[in-house]
Amino acid sequence: MTPPDKPGHMELALAEARLAAGRGEVPVGAVIVSPEGSVVAVAGNRTRELSDPTAHAEVLAIREACRALGSERLIGHDLYVTLEPCPMCAAAISFARIRRLYYGAGDPKGGGVEHGARVFSQPTCHHAPEVYPGLGEDEAGAILKGFFAERRS
Repeated sequence: MTPPDKPGHMELALAEARLAAGRGEVPVGAVIVSPEGSVVAVAGNRTRELSDPTAHAEVLAIREACRALGSERLIGHDLYVTLEPCPMCAAAISFARIRRLYYGAGDPKGGGVEHGARVFSQPTCHHAPEVYPGLGEDEAGAILKGFFAERRS
């Protein structure tokens, strides 16, 4: 059974995705939550703004949370993200020792959790979080589809 979304955590990630879209970034938002349920870090994609291909929402949120806590590990923390993490982000989630990953829309082309590389299923993966896909999937998918439809028109 999927643990329930703590009040508003995916909504906060969706809000970050909308802000990213407003900056011309692929609309992905991420939120890291402490074991007690408080928000530790919030981020949206900033790859274009920072001219940094690693500036995905998940990586930025992990960096912010680690800085705030003074640790390279986020043991017991949960990550809410609007899109299935890519292989790079999945590896960062593993290295950070995130407890649970909740994500909205699946990503058949670029995902690294249930699609593509399936990072957490590899024998070389040192830590695999509990994974809960589909939280806020419809809204996350609509934000992404709208963003790319606008770019194509």
